[in-house]
Amino acid sequence: MKYILKENAGLPSSVLWTLAIIAGISVANLYYNQPLLNVISRDLQVSEFKANLIPMMTQIGYAAGLLFIIPLGDLYQRKKIILINFTILVFSLLTIAVASGIYIVLAASLLTGICSVIPQIFIPIAAQFSTPDMKGRNVGIVVSGLLTGILASRVVSGVVGEYWGWRSMYFIAAGLMLVSCLVIIRVLPDIQPTFKGKYSQLMKSLLQLVRDYPMLRVSSIRAAFAFGSFLALWSCLAFKMEQAPFYAGSNVVGMLGLCGIAGAITASFVGKYVKRVGIRKFNFIGCALIFMAWLLFYLAEDSYWGIVVGIVIIDIGMQCIQLSNQTTIFELCPAASNRINTIFMTTYFVGGSFGTFLAGSFWHLFGWHGVVGVGMILTACSFFISLCVRK
Repeated sequence: MKYILKENAGLPSSVLWTLAIIAGISVANLYYNQPLLNVISRDLQVSEFKANLIPMMTQIGYAAGLLFIIPLGDLYQRKKIILINFTILVFSLLTIAVASGIYIVLAASLLTGICSVIPQIFIPIAAQFSTPDMKGRNVGIVVSGLLTGILASRVVSGVVGEYWGWRSMYFIAAGLMLVSCLVIIRVLPDIQPTFKGKYSQLMKSLLQLVRDYPMLRVSSIRAAFAFGSFLALWSCLAFKMEQAPFYAGSNVVGMLGLCGIAGAITASFVGKYVKRVGIRKFNFIGCALIFMAWLLFYLAEDSYWGIVVGIVIIDIGMQCIQLSNQTTIFELCPAASNRINTIFMTTYFVGGSFGTFLAGSFWHLFGWHGVVGVGMILTACSFFISLCVRK
């Protein structure tokens, strides 16, 4: 492509939809493992607790990638950063596919998490180069693509794991990343960096942004608690569904991911109405929905209808919180959009890995009711922050 994108001048539809589709393909690498944890546990002959460390390591890696890689989007050409990360992903996914032990899987999962951060470069592109009246809509489209990738990853990996083995899923994932490299080379134009200086100065500027924008701190922390609650569900759902009365395989757990399509649909709606409804109200609505979902997971824990309805509600609630907070922070300092998103998403995934670790620990100690307790407490923390902060 010969053209160069200009800030607030508009984003070509070919670029927008490429960002949305590849965001979904690349973020899926984080979630393939969720329906497969019980299968991996049996194949590698490790405990459920050790298997639960796989999604935790992936999320820790993602948080590290957000902190150290995403800011580079303001310093270097984003296209080069994207291609380097996708190339490394091909090798890390192949390593998981052929791994003979749990520690190799954990190490490769950490690297996979680090390099799967590219959708968080795509979202600032959509915000920075869209016309002001289209920012919310275009960010919503990219996030919808990202969410669709999350949903599809669980469904596809569940089915592939059940019928062809969990390793096959990672061979397929490596192939998808190779194709994504070729598409990015052809479609994405060069984007000029906005930060003049050294990498060390760039990283120091993150602290300055945190100090300068209280709303960035508030939005990041309350979204992180909610995401921890959300991932508490998905990190232990495979273990729950494997037991009585369900005795479900990874394909069933994967199909449950389809219930989250309500969240993907909600994303474009939230992006459109953030300013009209208000970020604080969206956070109250989101927390109420997530809490309602956990109540269902407790009261109707042994019925498919309770699990299915709960997943639909928790996905909608999570998108109300994430997208309202994420869309709002991009208005704080447009020139530092990648760094702003770095701070938000690093905090977000630290919260996710914290929720995953707590859920795995409480599952080991107290079973499903322990996981429900973790989800409710983390949701209450997010709600309390919104309650205390009025501006």
